[in-house]
Amino acid sequence: MASETVRIHPSSHAKLKELADQSGDSMANVLAKAIDVYHRQVFLEGLNQEFAALRSDRKAWDEELAERQSWEATLADGLEDD
Repeated sequence: MASETVRIHPSSHAKLKELADQSGDSMANVLAKAIDVYHRQVFLEGLNQEFAALRSDRKAWDEELAERQSWEATLADGLEDD
């Protein structure tokens, strides 16, 4: 695994060490997991903002709902589940 140096606040380092000690995982793995969780959070917040913008545009939202409705028809296409 490649190694990089990142400066963090001493209190963050203490929390990271505490989490690593509690979990039995390495500090690097705990940090990687925390970054993944934060990355997902930022992604979902952005997605929520984009959907809010879409919903605020009545014409665009109606088009979205119409498209969703057309996809619903694929559930009743007569094909059996594998």
